[in-house]
Amino acid sequence: MTSAVADSAAGDGRGTGRCTATSTGTTTATSTSTSTSTSTSTTAITGATDAPTTDTAARSEGRRAGAAGRKALLAATVGGVVESFDWTIYAVLAPFFATQLFPGDDPATALIGAYLGFAVGFVVRPFGSYVMGRISDSRGRRFGLTLSMAVISAASVLIAILPTAGVAGAAAPVLLVLLRLVQGVSMGGENPSAAAYVTETAPRRLRFLYSSISYSGVVIGNILSFGVLTLLLATLGKDGVSGGGWRIGFLVAAGLGLLALWIRRSAEESEEFAEQAAAAGPGSTAAGRRALYRASARNIAAVFLISVGATIGYYFGTTYLPQYAQQLGVASDTESSASMLLPLLLLIAAMVGVGKLADRLGPLRTLRTGLALLALATVPLMVALAHRALPMWVVTIVYLLLIAAPIGLTNVLFAQLFPVPVRVVAMGVPYTVATGLFGGTFPLLAQAMGRAGHLTMVPWWAAGAAAVSLLGTLLIRFPERSGPTTG
Repeated sequence: MTSAVADSAAGDGRGTGRCTATSTGTTTATSTSTSTSTSTSTTAITGATDAPTTDTAARSEGRRAGAAGRKALLAATVGGVVESFDWTIYAVLAPFFATQLFPGDDPATALIGAYLGFAVGFVVRPFGSYVMGRISDSRGRRFGLTLSMAVISAASVLIAILPTAGVAGAAAPVLLVLLRLVQGVSMGGENPSAAAYVTETAPRRLRFLYSSISYSGVVIGNILSFGVLTLLLATLGKDGVSGGGWRIGFLVAAGLGLLALWIRRSAEESEEFAEQAAAAGPGSTAAGRRALYRASARNIAAVFLISVGATIGYYFGTTYLPQYAQQLGVASDTESSASMLLPLLLLIAAMVGVGKLADRLGPLRTLRTGLALLALATVPLMVALAHRALPMWVVTIVYLLLIAAPIGLTNVLFAQLFPVPVRVVAMGVPYTVATGLFGGTFPLLAQAMGRAGHLTMVPWWAAGAAAVSLLGTLLIRFPERSGPTTG
C-alpha cells in the first residue's frame, strides 16, 4: 500500500505539497522539484539584473578612460604652448636685449650674438632628443615630460634675471648661451615625448584628432609670444622694453612652464608604457634596444624625409612668409604682421578638421593628400602673390591650410611606427635633425636666395621639400599592432 501511494505521487509529476506521503521517496521528489524551480527563478532574476550592471560598469570605465585621455591631452598640449612660446619669445625679444647682454658698441654685432644663442638651441636638439628620449623610454612618459618642463622653466627664470654685460662683462653672453643650450636639450625631448604620450593614452578612434589638438599648442604659443611683445611695446614703449622690460617676457615664459608642470604632475602614466616596462621585453637591455633600432631603420628614414617638407612648410608659412611678401614689395611690414593672427587661428581649426578626417579615412591617405596639395599649390600661390593676383591675407590663409595635415598628423603617426621601448628616441632624433637642418636654417637660406637675386626660387625649394616628404611616406611600414588606424 505504501508503495502504491508512492508510485501515484511520483507519477503525478506535480510534486504538490497537498500530498501527504508516508514514503521518503515522495518527500524527496517534492523537495527536489521545489529546489530546482527556485534555483531556475533565481538564475533568471540574477541574469536580468547582471546585464544592466555590466553595462553601467563599462560606461563608467569608459568615462574614466575618457577623462584620463583628456587630462593626458592637456598635459601634452600645454607643453607645446610653453616650448613654442619660449622659442619664439627669445627670437622676438633678441633685438631688445642684445645690447644689454652682449658687450661692445656695435648693435649689429650684439644682435648676431643674440641670434647665435637662438641657433645653438637647434644644434643641440637632436642630442636632447636622444638624452631626454632615453629617459622617457626608460623612466616613463610622465617623468620625462615633467623633467623637461622643469628644466625649461628654470632656465627661463635664470635668463630673466641675468646680469647685464655692463655688470658681468663677457660672463653675461656666456651664461645666456649656456642656458639656451640647456633649454635646447630639454626641448629636444619635449615634442617626441608628448607625441608618444598622446599616442599611448588617446582613445583609438580619436588618436589623430588628439594629435592635431596637441600640436596646436605650438601654434598657440606662437600667437601668445607675439601678443606679449605687443603688450610690452604698448605699455612700456620700445625704450622701456630695451631698458629691461624684455625680462618680463621670460618671466611669463617661466610662469607658463610652471603651469604646465603643475598640470603634468597630476597626469597619469601611460598604461601601454607601464605594461611594457613590467613585461621586461626585448627593449629592457641595450642589445635589445639596438636590435629594435635596426629593425626600425626604414621608418626612421621615413620620419626624417617627411619632417623635411613639414618643417620647411611650417617655417615658411608662420615665420618667413611676411618677410617674403615685403621683399616682393606686395605688403608693408605692418600689413604683413597684422595678416598673421587670423590665418594662425584658422590653422588650428584646420588641424582639428584634418585630425577628424584622418581618424575616419586613415592617417597615411590623409597625409599623402596634404603633402601632394602642398607640393602642387605652393608655387602657383606665391606667383599669384608676386603678381598681386591674390592679396597677402588670402595667400597666407590658403598656405597655412595646406600645411595643416603635414604638421597636425605626424606627431601620432610617427610615434605609431616604433615599439614602445624605443619610441621617443626612434622618432625624436630624425625629427629634430630634420628640423635643425632644414627648418631652423630655412629663413637664413631664403634670405640668402633673396640677396642673390633668386627670391622667386624660395617657393620652389618649399614645394620640392613637400615632394620629398611625399616620397618619404612610401617608406612607411606600420607594425602589426597598429591595426586599422594605419590606413
